[in-house]
Amino acid sequence: MTATWLPLPATGFGPETLPYGVVGDRVVVPLGESLLDLAAVLPPEPAALVAGPSLDPFLAAGPAVWAEVRAVLTDLLTDDRHRSLVERALRPAGTPRLPFTVADYVDFYSAEQHALNVGRIFRPEAPALPPAWKHLPIGYHGRAGTVAVSGTPVVRPRGLVGPGDFRPTDRLDIEAELGFVVGVPAAGPVAAADWREHVFGVVLVNDWSARDIQSFEYRPLGPFLGKSFLTSVSPWVVPLAALEGAFVDPPAQDPAPAAHLLPAGPGLDLALEVRLNGHVISRPPASALYWTAAQQLAHLTANGATLRTGDLYASGTISGDTPDRLGCLLELTWGGTRPLTLPDGSTRSYLADGDTVTISATAGPVSLGSVSGTVRPSP
Repeated sequence: MTATWLPLPATGFGPETLPYGVVGDRVVVPLGESLLDLAAVLPPEPAALVAGPSLDPFLAAGPAVWAEVRAVLTDLLTDDRHRSLVERALRPAGTPRLPFTVADYVDFYSAEQHALNVGRIFRPEAPALPPAWKHLPIGYHGRAGTVAVSGTPVVRPRGLVGPGDFRPTDRLDIEAELGFVVGVPAAGPVAAADWREHVFGVVLVNDWSARDIQSFEYRPLGPFLGKSFLTSVSPWVVPLAALEGAFVDPPAQDPAPAAHLLPAGPGLDLALEVRLNGHVISRPPASALYWTAAQQLAHLTANGATLRTGDLYASGTISGDTPDRLGCLLELTWGGTRPLTLPDGSTRSYLADGDTVTISATAGPVSLGSVSGTVRPSP
C-alpha cells in the first residue's frame, strides 16, 4: 500500500485509489471519511478543469492531464511538507451527485456464462448463445437520461408483460456490471489498441431489469422498457491508472475475433460482491468477461459512431460458472424456480418492495466503492 501521512481507516479510499466525484458543486476526491477539494490544492491550469460542478472538463482534457493530476495528488498525500495545504482543503463527507454528464449509454452482454444462462432460461427451444455472440460484443443502446447516481430510489416500473397486460413488474431484477467512462471524444472509429486514450475510468453499474417486461418485448429488437427505467452507477469514478495491478489476460477467444477487435486488450480481475438487504448473495468474477473494454469500445465505434465526453458503456451482467458467482436473480433463482432464502427466513425469486441491493468491488487495496438502490412500490 502507498504510504501516506494522512490518518486513514483500514478500509475505504486511500492514495492507491484516488477516485473522483462531485459533492455539492465541488469536484472532490474521497479520503477516508473526508473529501479533498481538488481546485483548492492543484496548480492553476488543472484546477480550472475541476472547479465544478462536474467532471466533464477534466474528463475531456485527456491522458496527460489525468496523469499530471494523479501525480500531484500522490505527492501531496505522501510528502508531509504538504500537510498544511491538504488539511485546509479537506471537507466533511456529503451526498455525492452524478459526477459527469452522461452523453450516451450502451450496455453490452460480455460474460459468456451469463449469456448461456439467459439463453437457456428465456429460449430453451433454441441454442443458448445468439449466432453472433462469439463474433462481436453484442450490446444495446440504453437511455442516458435514466442513468442515476447510487442511492436513487428504484421505483417499480410498469409495462406490458403479455398481450394487453400492462401492470407493475413482478420480476424486478439486478445486474452486477462494470461501467467505463469516456473522457476524450472521437469523430469516428477508435482502434482497440487506443482505448486508453479515450477511457478515463470505471464505475460500478446496476442495470435494473424487469424480466417479465423484457421477456415479452425483447425479440427481435432487444431490451426496451424492461431496462430503460433506471440504471444506477457508483458516485466515484476510479481512474484506470488505479487499476494497473488488476489488468489480466482475458479468456481465450475462439473463433479469432475480427481485425477491428484486435488486440483484445486486458481484462480486469476485480472482486465484486452483491448484497441483498445486507446479505451476500453472490461474488461475480470480473475476470470472466469474454469481451474486453477495449473490444467493446472498438466495436461500438466501428461503424463510424462518434464518442462524446461522458459516454458510458457497461460490461453487461458479470457471471461465473458456479451458483455463488452469478450476477443477477434471473440466474441465481433460475427464472424464479429456485428462490433464495435470506437469513430472516424470507425467500426471494425477484426483488420485493423495500429491498436494498448493494454492489461493491475491490482490486487488492483499491476500492471501487459501491452502488446501491432501494425498491419502492409502483405509484
